Amino acid sequence: MALFFEGLLAGFLMCVPVGPVALLLIHRTLKGGRIDGLISGFGAATADALYSLIAVLGLGAVSSLLIKEQLWLRLGGSIFLMIVGTKVFLSDPSEKTGSANRPAHISNLVSAFVLTLTNPLAFIAFTGVFAGLGLVNRNVDYASGGLLVAGVFVGAALWWFTLSNLVNIFRERLAHRVLLLLNRSMGLIIFGFGLLALLISINRLC
Repeated sequence: MALFFEGLLAGFLMCVPVGPVALLLIHRTLKGGRIDGLISGFGAATADALYSLIAVLGLGAVSSLLIKEQLWLRLGGSIFLMIVGTKVFLSDPSEKTGSANRPAHISNLVSAFVLTLTNPLAFIAFTGVFAGLGLVNRNVDYASGGLLVAGVFVGAALWWFTLSNLVNIFRERLAHRVLLLLNRSMGLIIFGFGLLALLISINRLC
């Protein structure tokens, strides 16, 4: 069980730094409520768990492909970020998402999953953490690997659960004007993340 708790700690701490996924979750919680935020967090946690699975099982071919093609992954992710940022900027927080709106929930889950998956640095980070634990390039049995990956998922999900609940506490207390300003700000920041990543990717391609 030590592996589970090590994975939980790794998954939790890796999600704490504020980035595009966190801003997206905050936006969706402010607009649609805690459930929308939690579903987005579930998508992000699933992507983290997938990357940790590849890292801990030492899937050489997949690992090499991810590292080799990380520039193209970043390029695709940057364009996706710019699209998401534009949508966030143009959205109106007064247009609430219904709690039973399944198509919107599926879209939230998939978009957060893809956004996290198009960040190859997450995979490299997990590889580094697991290397520090002596788990990379070592024969790890499926039970131990499964416990570690489950820990990563639970840790990441725990952070997104905490964040969405904290945001939801303040959601009803904020005036529409403030929510609109937050929307615009988060949209610009997410778009900025994407634009910066795009410029770096283009520079490396050249």
